Amino acid sequence: MPGTRKLGRTSDHRTAMLRGLVTFLFENGKIETTVTRAKEVRAVAEKYITVAKDDTLAAKRQVMAFVTKEDVVVKLFKEIAPKYSSQNGGYTRITKIGPRRGDAAEMAIIELL
Repeated sequence: MPGTRKLGRTSDHRTAMLRGLVTFLFENGKIETTVTRAKEVRAVAEKYITVAKDDTLAAKRQVMAFVTKEDVVVKLFKEIAPKYSSQNGGYTRITKIGPRRGDAAEMAIIELL
């Protein structure tokens, strides 16, 4: 079995899932997902916001390697990161919204502050 399993997926699948969720979060400002995924997304999103606060070519390349859409990277560097220039973390909020109807998985909304 290739890769370590976390969140019920192989490591490649998990990375791809996180890339998509983080990109969607930066694009729309908030997403609805399970609590476990939201906590994973929070860690990755806050890391890349912190990287984007340092507006250098190296930082842009590092973010471009993870975020899947180029226009979202531009938005991250031009709008999102400057908003948090005086903050050292705590860029997101997770709000639990109760169980999902189909499988009773605990759901949450993660949003940029």
